Amino acid sequence: MLVFKRLTDTIISSQSFYMERHTYQTGIIGNCAYLAHINKNTNVDWLCWPRFDSSFIFGGLIDDSSTGGSFSILPKEPYTSHQYYLENTNIICTEISYAEGKYRITDFAPRFRQFDRYFKPLMLIRKVELLEGNPRIRVKCTPVCNYGASHQKGYRGSNHIQFKGCEEDMQLSTNIPISYIEDETYFALKEPKYLVLTYGHQLDAPLESTADRFLKETIKYWRTWIKHSKIDGFYQNMVIRSALVLKIHQYEDTGAIIAASTTSLPESPGSTRNWDYRYCWMRDTYYVITALNHIGHFEEMEKYFGYVTDISFSDDKRYQPLFGIAGERVLTERQLGHVKGYLGNQPVRVGNQAYEHIQNDIYGQVLISMLPLYHDRRFIIDERQDSSIWLDSLLGKIERTIDEQDAGIWEFRNIANTHCYTNLFQWAGANAALKMSITIGNKAFQERAERLIEKASKHIEDCYDPEKKAYNHAVGSPHLDASTLQLILMNYLDPQSQRAKDHLIALEKELKAEGGLFYRYLHTDDFGKPKTTFLICAFWYVEALACVGRLDDAIREFEAIIKYGNHLSLFSEDVDEKDGSQWGNFPQAYSHVGLMNAAHRIAIKLDRPVFL
Repeated sequence: MLVFKRLTDTIISSQSFYMERHTYQTGIIGNCAYLAHINKNTNVDWLCWPRFDSSFIFGGLIDDSSTGGSFSILPKEPYTSHQYYLENTNIICTEISYAEGKYRITDFAPRFRQFDRYFKPLMLIRKVELLEGNPRIRVKCTPVCNYGASHQKGYRGSNHIQFKGCEEDMQLSTNIPISYIEDETYFALKEPKYLVLTYGHQLDAPLESTADRFLKETIKYWRTWIKHSKIDGFYQNMVIRSALVLKIHQYEDTGAIIAASTTSLPESPGSTRNWDYRYCWMRDTYYVITALNHIGHFEEMEKYFGYVTDISFSDDKRYQPLFGIAGERVLTERQLGHVKGYLGNQPVRVGNQAYEHIQNDIYGQVLISMLPLYHDRRFIIDERQDSSIWLDSLLGKIERTIDEQDAGIWEFRNIANTHCYTNLFQWAGANAALKMSITIGNKAFQERAERLIEKASKHIEDCYDPEKKAYNHAVGSPHLDASTLQLILMNYLDPQSQRAKDHLIALEKELKAEGGLFYRYLHTDDFGKPKTTFLICAFWYVEALACVGRLDDAIREFEAIIKYGNHLSLFSEDVDEKDGSQWGNFPQAYSHVGLMNAAHRIAIKLDRPVFL
């Protein structure tokens, strides 16, 4: 009953909270080939085609002028909007109500099994249905190219508009009179209307029946996917939504999972910390694999393994912190001066200079992530045939970098240290290598792994401050960092030990904010002092509380954190402690992974399921 009371209290106390803070007003749809953001105002605020990292064709999220383009379905008079997901799907419904009537827009990206494979076209379907009264609506569709530097020109067809000007043509097929769309004329909504936008191909099938069939099949696909998921009995609704978010951040063509679908949403207003997150970070690998394993989705794990393995076997150089979704190494960062930026925040960046950074935890990340290949019997022995070559390469990379300073998990641009977090993952990676070496019977690899474990442990212990009874973020540094929560979560520190409990208390005193929030760190970096908290650190904190046996505290903090989602329970990267506002790229897959792992950690500690 205690948990149920807490949930009620959270909902009641959050009512005014939601009205006062800044949140992102969009939800996302996707089919593992593309992602799109649908605003409560009906506009397609973000859509990049043909890939996750391509130019936007609708970019109102970071430029609400003509540069961003638009695709909206609105009445003339003031209106109210209610937006929600169809239960257990990635399909969004937006209901618009005003004096003359009410209508619903259903937005989705088709995805389902067809011809023994997944059908996931570059196709956005919008179904508009009358609910009440006699609404009059206007459709505005103005796609752009090259991040809004040029506009597409529409050419009228019999029942469609052909848009030209980009690398590939796009087509809008509809049963709305073409003149109404071309002239942006208001018209009466009397029966269902359909708008199907395609990239590089046209809809060669009946419009209405095809759209309805695709909708039915897509609903079935997502609900079946959830039914085949292992969702623990603690806040199932939140975990289900997070699992659905994570799923559509996987670029199925290669298996890569991106950090977020967006670029240049600032970590805080005016901070200039505006980054392009449409890439795959190696530092996220362990956490993503863990989340997928918790919900029992082997297929997604296997595809992600494939992506990481391809990079590992094809790359005899130093690993980068991040790669493109097809394994691209060069992700040159540039600024788009002609784009306004989110709420005017500059700069707007495309590409990410962090690919040039030195980040040495990633070798351990890869080793830990690949460990299931050696211990999970679902993987057959033939999939490990290159074990000796691969292990030799990874051990060599750790041996060459274990004494080297790096940019750390937070990718400091002009600061290098011997980071505790980096050595922790080298320690964990060497432990994983030791287990793999035993599996394949290679004594030489075992001895190399044991030496690395000992050396990494020494570097970690060099970060310990006996006066604070805590581990600082780097050797010789006086600062604390939330990334060292992983010392407890990775079992470097025995969670039941006094040292683990003392370390957690020290981090709480310095980095914990109100409402369950947690700062990454509070010392000055390349851009000054951070002004917002980092959401995944709050979920790490929840896990650490559960690990050391403070389960009631873990549940309380988890329930405090989940109020920082938007109206669709989607979470950003950063949260402002002062007012709970959302900042940073959105939705952040990393934050949703953190929620999934924290909920799982609590669930396995509870004596019985609590379905919330």
